[in-house]
Amino acid sequence: MTNNDTIDAQLLDLMLRAGSRWVLWLLIGLSLAAVAVMIERVWFFLLERPPRDRLTSAVRAMRDGNPQAALAKLAGARSMEAAIVRVCLQHAGDGAAAVEDHKAAALETERLRYERRLAFLGTLGNNAPFVGLFGTVLGIIRAFHDLAGSAMQGQGTQAVMSGIAEALVATGVGLLVALPSVAMYNTLIRHVETATAGAEAMSREVIAYIKTPPGHRDPGEETA
Repeated sequence: MTNNDTIDAQLLDLMLRAGSRWVLWLLIGLSLAAVAVMIERVWFFLLERPPRDRLTSAVRAMRDGNPQAALAKLAGARSMEAAIVRVCLQHAGDGAAAVEDHKAAALETERLRYERRLAFLGTLGNNAPFVGLFGTVLGIIRAFHDLAGSAMQGQGTQAVMSGIAEALVATGVGLLVALPSVAMYNTLIRHVETATAGAEAMSREVIAYIKTPPGHRDPGEETA
């Protein structure tokens, strides 16, 4: 027996010993982790809902020429929109260019905070079917090996067919894990994009106010 034959026999023995059951347990573990991530992220987004009334009041106070009052109205607010507006107001005295830079940095930081753990859901959704397919391949290899042995011994193939059916379960479980992961990932990413767009719009309004000279503001927006 050549070295290649020995390696092939060892690989076949490894696959026969492994089977598909460990893949099923792996998928179950990944699905539990995905559920935990989903619950944590949904709770996070519920807590991070933008306080529309407070944002409106802050913008109104800013237009009345009182940035400090506007900043006070957003104290403790946890949404991305509120965080970006706070940064803009805190650096309003540094000029519009500096505010733009501070806003860009804060926006990236907030976006990373919002996207935390979402990559796990996206990766799991894309790869869980392949993990399940791998388990099916291992199970079918074992089933055909058993089929060859039973044919040589003149035994029936009922047990072999049962093994093939069990192997196919891995693909089904992989799809079952992937579908909700992909759906939740797309839903949460949409929330991140909506929050980012809202924060960008609010910051533009603050920056536009900073760029406007006091003498050119509307009468209702002049400094008291």
